[in-house]
Amino acid sequence: MWRAITGRAPGPPFYQLSAQRRERLALALCALDGRLDGASYRVIAELLFGRKRIPERAWKTHELRSRSIRLVQAGLALMRGGYRALLHRSPRRE
Repeated sequence: MWRAITGRAPGPPFYQLSAQRRERLALALCALDGRLDGASYRVIAELLFGRKRIPERAWKTHELRSRSIRLVQAGLALMRGGYRALLHRSPRRE
């Protein structure tokens, strides 16, 4: 909105984000909600990726554990103001 008020071109619309980027943002916000509610990374992974994909053993080294942690971190970054980066034009697009 600030860009429009100051007469500058607006940032890219949300639909111009790639499908992969939109999916990652949605997963990051869901993971953040779970973590803020006190859910463990294992529970978050089960909800996001399905219980069948989560192993009974070797959870500490599983790829989905690392992915869940990264999604929570991405959600925290968005919550702390990183969402504003979505509104800025990419230098490659200008």
